[in-house]
Amino acid sequence: MRIPAESNVPIRFQLFLLEDGEKKVAETADTRIPSSSLFTFNKEDHTLGNLLRSRLLQSPHVTFSGYRVPHPLFSKFELRVQTDGEITPRAALVQACRDLVNDLGTLSREFTKEWELRKMAGEGTNGVEK
Repeated sequence: MRIPAESNVPIRFQLFLLEDGEKKVAETADTRIPSSSLFTFNKEDHTLGNLLRSRLLQSPHVTFSGYRVPHPLFSKFELRVQTDGEITPRAALVQACRDLVNDLGTLSREFTKEWELRKMAGEGTNGVEK
């Protein structure tokens, strides 16, 4: 499918490659609410936003976590995090990222193990599935 030159749809590689000087994440402290920050993620979308929001809400120190995508044509989202004051919003976000990396590593190992077991079981039946 060819996109017309006058279309406002961004070129695909612009959706995930950072430009020179562009940061992946920027933090802005929220002065209206104590222990609250707004994180802007560039070149990301709902997938990461929802994963982070869900993982942050599992933390006992996080009192609020939510995200929004300002505009559907731009791959960027804003994540607001509020904590109880025992840890900073940045520390909560870093811990959520570490937890997600560990969870995804476990998922990958378990999936690979099950996949290999199914392949071995399939070889035992000479490729005939029941």
